[in-house]
Amino acid sequence: MSKRKCKFIRLSELASTKGKPGKLPVSPATIWRWLREEKNGFPKPFKLSEGVTAWDADEIDAFIARCAGVSA
Repeated sequence: MSKRKCKFIRLSELASTKGKPGKLPVSPATIWRWLREEKNGFPKPFKLSEGVTAWDADEIDAFIARCAGVSA
């Protein structure tokens, strides 16, 4: 049985800010709003430590594929 290697992505890499594009063309506030509203299927984050929140990179890629209408 092979172990799945977990790749993660942090908010600073995920969301775009002025002068720094992220993986998604939305602000950090939009990411948190999507999570709060729970209506678009955005993946839930997990805590790596007390002050570090991250997302599973594969789940983010699957979310982007669903939004683009492509099966991942």
